[in-house]
Amino acid sequence: MSQISVQPVAYSLDGVAFEGQLVFDAASTASRPGLLMAPNWMGVSQGAVDIARKVAERGYVVLVADLYGKDVRPNGPEQAGAAMMPLKNDRALLRKRMQLSLKTLLDQADKAPIDTAKLATFGFCFGGCCALELARDGAPLAAAVSFHGTLDTPNPADAQNIKGSVLVLDGAIDPFVPREQLTEFAREMIDAKVDWALTSYGGAAHSFTDPHAQIPGKMQYDAKVARRAFAAMFDLLDERFDA
Repeated sequence: MSQISVQPVAYSLDGVAFEGQLVFDAASTASRPGLLMAPNWMGVSQGAVDIARKVAERGYVVLVADLYGKDVRPNGPEQAGAAMMPLKNDRALLRKRMQLSLKTLLDQADKAPIDTAKLATFGFCFGGCCALELARDGAPLAAAVSFHGTLDTPNPADAQNIKGSVLVLDGAIDPFVPREQLTEFAREMIDAKVDWALTSYGGAAHSFTDPHAQIPGKMQYDAKVARRAFAAMFDLLDERFDA
């Protein structure tokens, strides 16, 4: 029987204190793949931890990355936007914080043994952007998965640094991801010869994995699409980690 543990993990960068959440099955002593999860624009939240719990139940060690800082916990869209935009506008800083979060995940081996040859990242909305940027930064990842995230990047040529597979799970009527980004992203991946896939789910809007998203046509939970999207991620992870 699994015993999912959630433990705070403190780390720092450039004088800023961060606190992620390490989520893993404490009943297991075997080494497991490590996954870095980039949460949506609300940052480290109960909703993010709930997702990490479900993923950890499948045999992964998950670190929910803190990208804003320990003292920044948005309580609404206005605060979330204020915390997110500086990072979206400074991809070098975003990548630096993601790289630190990945290192922090690897440093948790005393709490939860991690198979360092089996690493991946996944993220939601803003976190999807973060997952892709970490891959573009050359992190040693078997896979990077974006759920309803933006796909643009200031340096498309950086896709040549991607070491693993890339999976984008998109809502076909997502008003927050301009449709032209899909074409631009495809060209970026093709030019860099990346192993990639993009699935655009018909009728799905932004935040289709978030049970709290209830703005029809804009930000809306879709249980069927969420189930399909997570199944696609787990299928890719199984393939890459068993290779």
